[in-house]
Amino acid sequence: MQNSRIVITGIGLAAPNASTLSEFREKLVNGISEITEIDLRYFGKAPAGICSFPETLYRKKKENKKGTRAGCLGVYCANEALRDGGLDITAYSPDRIGVYIGLTEHGTVETENEVYNISKYNYDVDYWTHHHNPRTVLNNPAGEITMNLGITGPHYVIGAACAAGNASLIQAVQMLKLGEVDMALAGGISESTGSFGIFASFKAQGALAEAEDPRRASRPFDMSRNGIVISEGACIYVLEYLEKAIARGAHIYGEIAGYAMNSDARDFVLPYGKRQAECMRLALQRARLQPAEIDLINTHATGTKQGDIEECKAIREVFDNCPSTYFNNTKSIIGHAMGAAGVLELAGNLPSFEDGIIHPTINIDTLDPECALPNLVANKAVQVESVNTLLNNSFGMVGINSAVIVKKYTGD
Repeated sequence: MQNSRIVITGIGLAAPNASTLSEFREKLVNGISEITEIDLRYFGKAPAGICSFPETLYRKKKENKKGTRAGCLGVYCANEALRDGGLDITAYSPDRIGVYIGLTEHGTVETENEVYNISKYNYDVDYWTHHHNPRTVLNNPAGEITMNLGITGPHYVIGAACAAGNASLIQAVQMLKLGEVDMALAGGISESTGSFGIFASFKAQGALAEAEDPRRASRPFDMSRNGIVISEGACIYVLEYLEKAIARGAHIYGEIAGYAMNSDARDFVLPYGKRQAECMRLALQRARLQPAEIDLINTHATGTKQGDIEECKAIREVFDNCPSTYFNNTKSIIGHAMGAAGVLELAGNLPSFEDGIIHPTINIDTLDPECALPNLVANKAVQVESVNTLLNNSFGMVGINSAVIVKKYTGD
């Protein structure tokens, strides 16, 4: 199994501007942001990305109420991924399917809500819900997916800050290569927009974006950038062995060619370009590719001053003299979906393999010279001759870095 090739054959997503891949792609190519303003309890107003999707399509309202927002997002996206992949869940033995979900955090929304609820009853814990523990355990969103689909194979959550989406894909690939499972549902989920604590913390750090028009609040690489737009979202992939995908005539979005994760070992919050560069180099080495062979890099850049600069330094170090490599950023359009960021951003760029269009980074009025990248696609999509390789960066707090490389499947 170690040398088996792993491909993506289904994608289900819920983003702040779409609930299907085709709609998501159209909005990205046209640079359409639907970031809005929310009024969060105890916090007040802030730009945020909120998902709108058919929440009761695959699970009843009563079940959603018993479960969590993250679980609701996960159930929808997992079912959509299977539908998109033309795959009946019974095609695989239920004990041979793995569910691997990346999260930045989980449980804070439920905890904050319960504390608020009992505050109405003088903090009498008799009014604390007995559903609290199963709602807040870290494996909850992955577990809710298994219950909905009847999957009896392994399920667990990868906690890797904002690199968690990429980490879940890496974990799924490794489990498939080890022969532990025959098919995997892997991706990331974020319910961060429900948490006062997350907004308050970014505000206290001076890292929460502000803008008169919320659609222009997320502006990585721009001189006037002032922080992160917090978004919710989810994206789940079907991962299979290439031979199985071919045998059933599946549409193949791409092949996982290489990946890497490492640690800065340096600071709780501040990123470190040197380690990010090392991560990208290791992913390239494992994919057996040279930097110049990468056609598109989706940057992690969140819109913080130093974070954007550090990543650009790392990219320039690794991809110096790569005239055919293009760069874009998805967070400028959808905000930062935390644990779902990496997988949503990868999904939005995978169609480039078929149409050769690279979606833009929007909201760049004045490019920061320290963030200048050759072939940065700014404000308007670019049509290129072909896109055959894609590198997706995702980095997170406490110094965790990830890079995933996907290749176009050409039948070879």
